[in-house]
Amino acid sequence: MDKLSVLVINGPNLNMLGSREPDIYGKTDYQQLVRLIDKWAAELDIRVETRQSNHEGDIVDWIQDAPSSFDAIVINPAAYTHTSIAILDALKAVMLPAVEVHISDVRAREDFRQISYAGMACEEHIIGEGIEGYKHALQYLAAALSRDGLGGAGEPWR
Repeated sequence: MDKLSVLVINGPNLNMLGSREPDIYGKTDYQQLVRLIDKWAAELDIRVETRQSNHEGDIVDWIQDAPSSFDAIVINPAAYTHTSIAILDALKAVMLPAVEVHISDVRAREDFRQISYAGMACEEHIIGEGIEGYKHALQYLAAALSRDGLGGAGEPWR
């Protein structure tokens, strides 16, 4: 069997990790996060590529291109979680297993953060676990895909 290949997509302002509201998002900076994702993927024998953009169109393009190179997606759409039907539609169109990750517990935050469009197309939702949520997303995909256990978008958390 070929090595599982996962695209990790991070949305706007995640490049500011470590300096942006560290009381909410922690002190780990973005480059440290990428190194941790690489480490966790190696431990799980997963090929991973991590990308970040502040531009919705980049994220949509990456999702649309993903089926040619990846088996699954981990996505933290950040602020686009609550606004982007384009990202939702792209995730639905490619039909790859996807896991939504949020560093903070968005369910306990402002009212406008209580809907996740992208999450409506995701198999699993890992929310409020800090950066460890990315590790849990990779573990989930490794386990689920090894037993062919994915079969449709999970319940959104709204």
